[in-house]
Amino acid sequence: MIIFCGFCNAQNKTEPQTDNTRSETGPDNITRNIIQDRRGNIWIASFDGVFRYDGKSFTHVTSEVSSARFFSVLEDRKGNLWFGTIGSGVYYYDGTFFRNFTTKDGLVNNEITCIYEDKAGNIWFGVNGGASRYDGKSFRNFMMNGDLMSEDRTGKTFPDFTRPPNEVSTIVEDKAGKFWFGTRGNTYVYDVNLKEGGQGKTFTVFTHEGKPFKNVRSITEDKKGNIWLGGPDGLWRYDGRTFANFAQEFVGFIIEDKKGNIWTSSEGDNSPGWALSRYEGKSLSDKKPTVTKITNKPMIFGILEDDKGNIWFGADGVYRYDGNTITDFKDKEDQE
Repeated sequence: MIIFCGFCNAQNKTEPQTDNTRSETGPDNITRNIIQDRRGNIWIASFDGVFRYDGKSFTHVTSEVSSARFFSVLEDRKGNLWFGTIGSGVYYYDGTFFRNFTTKDGLVNNEITCIYEDKAGNIWFGVNGGASRYDGKSFRNFMMNGDLMSEDRTGKTFPDFTRPPNEVSTIVEDKAGKFWFGTRGNTYVYDVNLKEGGQGKTFTVFTHEGKPFKNVRSITEDKKGNIWLGGPDGLWRYDGRTFANFAQEFVGFIIEDKKGNIWTSSEGDNSPGWALSRYEGKSLSDKKPTVTKITNKPMIFGILEDDKGNIWFGADGVYRYDGNTITDFKDKEDQE
């Protein structure tokens, strides 16, 4: 059934054909992103689709909606969900209906690698070729061109399935209102308060000792206002004036937990695959902070701390670490 409404700007609003079959197991394919909603449900974006975990069982929410690979998931301030795919744009889900946005509706590209909500309630989509900002009515697009990034008002789109080096991997708004964009190319700082033509480009390439940060996969701001960046140059912290490097191996994802510890996924370090590691918050002022390697997997993607203090992470499926035991939800008996 298709319903048209003014709010959607003639977007198709379709009845969800969700597979309501519950299961004790989650996805058994690559899991890219994990969040917890305001009701305590865990939402998982994977190559198998989007799953919801209510604490007891999993529901495959998108099984009859799209067969695309899902990379990203966000709950906005109104409680609506956004699911980013590779090749099929983004799906908006209000709990009852799905709505699909693609380049036909104004997105720069249909490969949605990250989703972020800013302080004003705008939804940002990191895509192949740049970023799209949605204010609830229309898209405002920013495109990459070589080493530069700028707003595009011509309505151009970027071809699908040509991701590197134009993919935007992460978007963060800091306490000062500046936006940070980590891409497969440069890292950019976007000052929305700097008018076009005022003091040059609105987007500034972020550098250290004259060298740009390249291929940054994750950016986060901690409780103290420090910016953390992860990529091929390791794990970096920037306090607004000085830089500190905590690891040299490739770092993919970064979060800060409630206790101020920093969790990362990283490769190398003389161990097979990727490691999930915890940097003790109380030791981060030391030259050699205390680092605990929790586990290794072939690859580790999105990391989440839930409201009970458990750490969830994506790999070949989804895993939960309670401080002692790692539960693999592909097989509930397979625990470390």
